[in-house]
Amino acid sequence: LYTLVFLFIAPFAISSTIDKDYSSFDSAPPEPNSRFAMLDDVRILANGLLQLGHGLKDFVHKTKGQMNDIFRKLNIFDKSFYELSLQTNEIKVEEEELRKTTSRLQANNEEIKNISLELNSKIEDLLQDKIQLQEKVGGLEEKIIKLAHIQPEVQEPKEMTSLKNFVQQQDNHIRKLLKVVQEQHAQLDKQHNQIKELEQKLSNTSFQENTESSSSLKQPEPKIIPLPSHNSTAPDICNSLITAIPGVATDCTALYKRGERTSGIYSIKPNGSEAFNVYCEMKSDSSWTVIQNRVDGSLDFNQTWESYTNGFGDLKGEFWLGLAKLYSIANQADYILRIELKDWKDNKRYIEYTFTLGSPETDYTLHLSEISGNIPNALPEQTELRFSVMDHDNATKRDCNCPERYSGGWWHRACGETNLNGKYIKPRSEGKLERRRGIYWKPQKGRFYLIKSTKLMIHPTDLESFE
Repeated sequence: LYTLVFLFIAPFAISSTIDKDYSSFDSAPPEPNSRFAMLDDVRILANGLLQLGHGLKDFVHKTKGQMNDIFRKLNIFDKSFYELSLQTNEIKVEEEELRKTTSRLQANNEEIKNISLELNSKIEDLLQDKIQLQEKVGGLEEKIIKLAHIQPEVQEPKEMTSLKNFVQQQDNHIRKLLKVVQEQHAQLDKQHNQIKELEQKLSNTSFQENTESSSSLKQPEPKIIPLPSHNSTAPDICNSLITAIPGVATDCTALYKRGERTSGIYSIKPNGSEAFNVYCEMKSDSSWTVIQNRVDGSLDFNQTWESYTNGFGDLKGEFWLGLAKLYSIANQADYILRIELKDWKDNKRYIEYTFTLGSPETDYTLHLSEISGNIPNALPEQTELRFSVMDHDNATKRDCNCPERYSGGWWHRACGETNLNGKYIKPRSEGKLERRRGIYWKPQKGRFYLIKSTKLMIHPTDLESFE
């Protein structure tokens, strides 16, 4: 640009100096410049201006492109800054929740420390009381030994002899009753064999369809032979001893073997237990005894230890059969546990385990071993799982109370594992902190899956033993 300006001004400067030179050396006026020389200067000036215009045009285009790049980068920066501000706000909210949770945990820790101190003091008091009681018991034992040496032998009173005679009579009555029961058992076996032969004959005839529509081929209920009763207590004793009378089913599989094919409520009497009602689910190849059913959240499963022991709910809807009843069934033979699940997209999955269930003294300890299924395992195998409820926590001992935190009773090993008796919560109806209080299935690897409906069922591994 400066070069073009210089080229434009230079001819005028040169012409002025030439005029001065002529005036100094010769008084005669110089000859006028040619018109063609003026045109050359104009062309040079025009070319310079044209080049200057092109340069300015290129400069303007480059400047526009740079400005567009700057504006585009500014827009990207604005978007990034907005997203960062949103994330910052979320982080602040989570930090606030974390602070509140931390403060609550600190308060709980303080309470736990105070409780532990009180427990330690009470334990020390109990130990001292125990030592005092042991000393007193030792003194009483010494006195009893001395009295035993001093006092003469006392003759057996008449009440004891009469009681012994009464017990012997009762024993004789029970033996007679058992003989009658054995005879009845033999008669029922004969009737059972006769019915099987009749069913085989009917299946070979051409009139099978007509006979099935006109009369049922189910096994008739056996007639119970009246038992002799010498007094009011004898029948009760006999009933407690009779556990294998045909006609009294031990579980739903026994009912299936006797011809029942309709799912519904039936009465069973496991060995060594009183009779009670269960829901039997009849499938194509066997029958399952249902021990838990959840479909719509109409029943609150946050119950006490006593409720979980005896059972609660309606067998026609949602229910928990009861740990005592489950133990009486599972104690008869080796059983399979089947868990059927449905998520909120109505996808159905199942998993089966062989299992053993401990006695009430072991808090119904559960041991599992997976055998089949189409869902990843989420329950610890070959591990002692004690059943825990809010008012009877056996799982975590000194750790936090899992049932109190996550609701419902279950076989816990540690907090945060699978719980099919938790609070019934629909997806996105609660915050993240509430999800683990619901019904969920948590494999060892993966996230929590909220469950819509659950069903727990059992049947024996050896089906032939129930024929």
